[in-house]
Amino acid sequence: MTMASKPTCLIVASSAAEGVSAQSFLHCFNLCSSTFNLQIATPGGKPIDFVDVDETNMRLIQDFRMKAYAGPAKLESIDGARYHALLIPSSPGAMSDLAHSGYLAKILQHFISEKKPVCAVGHGVSALCCAVTEERSWIFRGYSLTGPSVLELVRRRDFANLPIVVEDFVKDSGATYSASEVDAVHVVLDRHLVTGQNDQSTVAAVQNLILLCSSRK
Repeated sequence: MTMASKPTCLIVASSAAEGVSAQSFLHCFNLCSSTFNLQIATPGGKPIDFVDVDETNMRLIQDFRMKAYAGPAKLESIDGARYHALLIPSSPGAMSDLAHSGYLAKILQHFISEKKPVCAVGHGVSALCCAVTEERSWIFRGYSLTGPSVLELVRRRDFANLPIVVEDFVKDSGATYSASEVDAVHVVLDRHLVTGQNDQSTVAAVQNLILLCSSRK
């Protein structure tokens, strides 16, 4: 497939201090790079702060940072109509910035109205919470999805101060939430929305996103 004929995928990541999961991001990027032309975007176009960097992924993160495409575009200047797919890796920071982003909400509204594939993983699922209409209705009302369970979140030292708890938000907003055991791989596919419960679900979720996109051709 030539570069020109590859579909385009927008990867939206947090630029908040709580950062983006290194492993989840690398899985997203590596799995998608052969299928899509990729564009990374963050609020303000700020560089990504990776968390949970360890000996096995440190070199890969350093290699990624050296690439020309590693510099994110500004989320504020993104036109959702230019992209075929949207992917939000597990980003603890998303609870602080993306979950309240009016710019991401606009992009998500476009994707939902055009029935284009959307995939969010782990803490990245909280980013979907931004997409509330002027009538205070969530655009994913009636969908089935997953995200970090309360049992997974309660292990965090900052649990009491989390700005958003996905499980509660989903249930309160008229959608159906499901979760498996703590740290288990669990992916929900509903129409053109793919969600993964946690970092461990990244590969399975992204594979479903790729399948969705190939079936749209």
